[in-house]
Amino acid sequence: MAQATDGDGGLGREIVRRIDALGAISETSGHLTRIFLTPEHRAAADLLLAWMQDAGMAAQLDAIGNVCGRYEGEQAGLPCLMLGSHYDTVRDAGKWDGPLGLVTAISCVGDLHRRGKRLPFAVEVAGFADEEGVRFASTLLGSRAVAGTFDDRVLEARDSGGISMRDALLRFSLDPGRVSTAARRQGELHAYLELHIEQGPVLENQGLPVGVVTAISGATRLSVALSGMAGHAGTVPMALRRDALAGASECILAVEAYCRAEPGLVGTVGSISAMPGATNVIPGKAVFTIDVRAASDQQRTRAVAEITDRIRMIAGRRNLVAAIHVTHENSTAPCAPWLRQQVAEAIAGEGYRVFELPSGAGHDGMAMIDIADVAMLFVRCRGGISHHPDEHVDPADADAGARVLLRLIENFRPRPEAARR
Repeated sequence: MAQATDGDGGLGREIVRRIDALGAISETSGHLTRIFLTPEHRAAADLLLAWMQDAGMAAQLDAIGNVCGRYEGEQAGLPCLMLGSHYDTVRDAGKWDGPLGLVTAISCVGDLHRRGKRLPFAVEVAGFADEEGVRFASTLLGSRAVAGTFDDRVLEARDSGGISMRDALLRFSLDPGRVSTAARRQGELHAYLELHIEQGPVLENQGLPVGVVTAISGATRLSVALSGMAGHAGTVPMALRRDALAGASECILAVEAYCRAEPGLVGTVGSISAMPGATNVIPGKAVFTIDVRAASDQQRTRAVAEITDRIRMIAGRRNLVAAIHVTHENSTAPCAPWLRQQVAEAIAGEGYRVFELPSGAGHDGMAMIDIADVAMLFVRCRGGISHHPDEHVDPADADAGARVLLRLIENFRPRPEAARR
């Protein structure tokens, strides 16, 4: 088995240097924050465009702010293999989530360009403008525009400062009336492929720098409100209480117990509040969120139904009223078997053991699957930490991911026309 490089590989060095340069473009100097349609976002876009041009690509900013580069094939106008990821961040972010895939793709195309190598298909690199959804509370905006599924109603959404997305696009020198021009047609893409940090600890536990993603897990988010009766903490006997917070605590443990017993299922209660919120008052209302994810839509749907039933049962036994609402739902995006096979071949070709795993986090492939088959290549991140300043990829692993991606590009076999959807 080949060993990962020590970080002295040319691609690995270049990628780390560029990740550092992008990471320096931030709203504040102490914490990395690069939000959709801000001055920092534009500065990052300009830098990415310059790198794309240096890599031999024709590069432009599309109507939603995606950074788009195209490296022609042996003939002009051929369908493309699209590589991509996003360049926006969460607040107080790590510098690898999103940019690693984008920068690696640019560096791989640059390697082809330096060698004067053209392929029997074009290669396009898409830097999606907004995947995280921080500013306007709507995710995958860049990739939805490319997939032709952008909802124009989002243009009226406002950020915390009251600025609408429509106005933010205008301030960015983009025309909100032309967002639809970012859309691509199915026949223009052979496939969509994304390299991304794992954002979890599985590859690290396996001792592997890279892995094949089987599916991007679907997610259901719920808002749960339990209503009881507030009362004096010293005068209401325990047996007569309708304590909403105690009921919520039991519900949270029920979510944990159910999801622990189901392999491949994860459930998280990430937010809870109790009212009236005084030390000497029995909580009369408790509100909490639930996030349920699985690589199978059937498993996730079944889990949501069972968790909902258990919450209602707990509420009934405690004489509480439960109000449960679905606030978000995304279906699973399965990675195409024919593409997964080519990712696996590239990993094996670089001498690594092939290991498959699902993605519990959402990615732009969830939007791109509407116009193309998708696949993902995961790269190990230290400690499985993501969305945090401690997010880190070792230079050797960045280089390993680049070598696998470059091998995959050079050996890519488009799906036969008769087998396409």
